[in-house]
Amino acid sequence: MTDPLLIAKNASTDLILLPQMANRHGLITGATGTGKTVTLQTLAEHFSRIGVPCFMSDVKGDLSGVSQPGGSNAKVAERVEMLKLEGFAYQGYPVTLWDPFGKSGHPVRATVSDMGPLLLSRMLDLNETQSGVLNLAFKVADDNGLLLLDLKDLRTLLAFVGENAKQFTTEYGNVSAASIGAIQRGLLSLESQGGEQIFGEPMLNIDDLIQTDRGLGVINILSADQLMQSPKMYATLLLWLLAELFENLPEAGDLDKPKLVFFFDEAHLLFSDAPDALVEKIEQVVRLIRSKGVGVFFVTQNPADVPDKVLSQLGNRVQHALRAFSPRDQKAVRAAAETMRDNPELDEAAVITELGVGEALVSFLDAKGRPGVVERAFIVPPQGQLGPITDAQRRQLMQTSLVTGVYDQTVDRESAHEILKARAEQAAQAAAAEAEAKQQAKAAAKPTAGGGGVLGDILGGVGRREGAVEALAKSAARSMGSQVGRAIMRGVLGSLFGGKR
Repeated sequence: MTDPLLIAKNASTDLILLPQMANRHGLITGATGTGKTVTLQTLAEHFSRIGVPCFMSDVKGDLSGVSQPGGSNAKVAERVEMLKLEGFAYQGYPVTLWDPFGKSGHPVRATVSDMGPLLLSRMLDLNETQSGVLNLAFKVADDNGLLLLDLKDLRTLLAFVGENAKQFTTEYGNVSAASIGAIQRGLLSLESQGGEQIFGEPMLNIDDLIQTDRGLGVINILSADQLMQSPKMYATLLLWLLAELFENLPEAGDLDKPKLVFFFDEAHLLFSDAPDALVEKIEQVVRLIRSKGVGVFFVTQNPADVPDKVLSQLGNRVQHALRAFSPRDQKAVRAAAETMRDNPELDEAAVITELGVGEALVSFLDAKGRPGVVERAFIVPPQGQLGPITDAQRRQLMQTSLVTGVYDQTVDRESAHEILKARAEQAAQAAAAEAEAKQQAKAAAKPTAGGGGVLGDILGGVGRREGAVEALAKSAARSMGSQVGRAIMRGVLGSLFGGKR
């Protein structure tokens, strides 16, 4: 068994996290400025030290310091002395930097097909009717062998569905022009926020998040300060990453330590205004991903930010201070106190409002999976640097990363945009050929007054009757909507939420 991890300490008790219980998930809560980020860094360092990779989003831009040895912070030195931490030594840890926009780290991309219609609906803030039309468009893409890799593929597909709405209404259901327009406007808004950089190839390989370096687990840090300007994009991207882990990792059973620990910072954004179907699937992923050897720690301000069904899955708790300036705040404090196993010697509701920076109420699972009695304790300080690294240090990390050069260049292979464009050009050429044939037929018909126009009638049609060339052009156009190709590869967000892989 792997040695337990010392996370917090008080005068009489060491609060340890058992590595074999880390995949029972956890919750880190507390008001702004109470020490959640430092707790997050401490946990990541401990997991890395026992060879467990981590993934965490850096919403404030100050977690990259974990890559460098600490030692310049007087408060850390004071805390080390106060807690009498024997053998404490400053050190940096292996880090891989990621950035959806490719500026502060390696790019993180997903394909549109892999993201799936439900999460895209969430990202685009679509209503139920608009989401239904988006689902219909994905079904059309599946049935016609159209790969949806980037946003231009999706835009072209939506235009194709809109132009052939009558045909698809018969086969798939009503296609609203207003809904198509709303989705297109949502895509424009997403692009204005830089969202087009998130979609495309090469798509992130989940195995690249699960690596070790010299026996230490690699800490993957997603630069999220710019991404946080679009909260739904942030929450959706992290949920997609979590679901990709669930789908791609094999069943592992009970391990002596996790394969990966995933920290979901600003977790309230995941559940804010989320439809019931999405919350239900999140709860399903959180419940089942434990068997894949993945531990998930949600980081937010208050336990009330997490739905009860998800909260019940989070056995390891670190509760930093909460403020109680209003009746609503006081109610939230009482609710937070009630979510942990009671300590008869503590008035948890009162203590939560009195905790200092770096101090917390802590309860971890024991070897039998039972929540420990909550204790008031100080979080062990991190060994890495507190605060961000310099731009030069960031560039050095990216140049020496294990994934250097893998994701730097985008790949734009043939997909829905190119296929539909080619089909449209073929239809246009057929229409031009028809028009030319009509002109030739008319010219041929001029010398004869009677039956000499029969060929023209056959090719171009007479009156309202359809000519052969016109019929050929229409047949070519119909083939754009009726050709059946191979099913699109769809990620777990598609397979769980109604799509297929």
